[in-house]
Amino acid sequence: MSSLSRLLLRGTNTFSTLTCGRFFSAATAAAAATSQRTPSLITLVNDEQDPKYITEKFKKASETEWFRKNIAVYERTVRRLAAAKKFEWIEEILEEQNKYHNMSKEGFVTRIINLYGRAGMFEHAQKVFDAMPERNCKRSVLSFNALLNACVNSKKFDLVEGIFKELPGKLSIQPDIASYNTLIKGLCGKGSLSEAIALVDEIESKGLKPDHFTYNLLLHETYTKGHFEQGEEIWGRMVEKNVARDIRSYNARLLGLALELKSEEMVSLFDELKSNGIKPDVFTFTAMVRGCAGAGKVDEAKTWYKELEKNGFRPMKLLFSSLLPAMCKAGDLESAVELCKEIFTKRLLVDGAIMQEVVDELVKGSKKVEAEEIVELAKKNDYLQFKLHLASEE
Repeated sequence: MSSLSRLLLRGTNTFSTLTCGRFFSAATAAAAATSQRTPSLITLVNDEQDPKYITEKFKKASETEWFRKNIAVYERTVRRLAAAKKFEWIEEILEEQNKYHNMSKEGFVTRIINLYGRAGMFEHAQKVFDAMPERNCKRSVLSFNALLNACVNSKKFDLVEGIFKELPGKLSIQPDIASYNTLIKGLCGKGSLSEAIALVDEIESKGLKPDHFTYNLLLHETYTKGHFEQGEEIWGRMVEKNVARDIRSYNARLLGLALELKSEEMVSLFDELKSNGIKPDVFTFTAMVRGCAGAGKVDEAKTWYKELEKNGFRPMKLLFSSLLPAMCKAGDLESAVELCKEIFTKRLLVDGAIMQEVVDELVKGSKKVEAEEIVELAKKNDYLQFKLHLASEE
């Protein structure tokens, strides 16, 4: 791995303060040897506290060709400015790119459109797309797909279908499978599931083949929104068409089965994915825990929880919202107490209302000492922002 990649991965979620001297070194590094460029570049993006300072230095660095080719740094900079809600400075650094010849190349312009989309700035993305002819920059399905993605990423779901229907004919662009997949994502975001499903037939009528991205979008939308039968139809079609299923496909169906409390079918599906050489992830095990817990099979749920930890995954917050209530309902208060202690010890995330439910059940079960212990752990913890209380304190 290059030093640039290593440093990128070390980026933190907060800006830390640097001296001005170090930053002037970052600016002059644009003219230095490549070996000297990398540290200053990553310092620019990752370590400065003041977003405005980053904006100025980014614009200065943009003067060099090699910097403008660095996709990862553009993405990270926009991501951090967006997190700081400095959208005017995102506009400033991306508008700065208009100075350079790169804006006559579709690949570079596509990147700018995508960056605006990721920041939720669709109007700016559309402005860049509309201005492409003025820069003698062709518009093909590449930039068209970028505009669709920007629309979806900006959650302008009501606009996606109109863009899809209007622009291809106007610009003589032939939508590809990526175009249709983005349209499906937009329709799902809009809540138009039936229209999204109907697109599978339209895709095939155009001589295209729905791929695993197509089906995964629909599987996720149907199974997670309680449309189990529709999910099963899509799954069956995926199998019939011999479309490769990946871990996202299996996780969607596992979650659907979990919500339907079909724990035995879940186990069979888990065995199938393993036999197909697919490695389960944290979402896989979370679904298994939720399905068994929801079906009242607490011992099996506990076993799957142990498998999750054994495989090196950190439990998700959602998992405890199923497992802890199931333990309480089954009268397994001892396990509930141990799990609560583990949550605090390992600094795991949990909903305060779920933890309060455990405390209430402990009091009802004449386990006031254990209830007080959980309440005290909640008081002493420095990362979960909720307080627990005994029923008698109300």
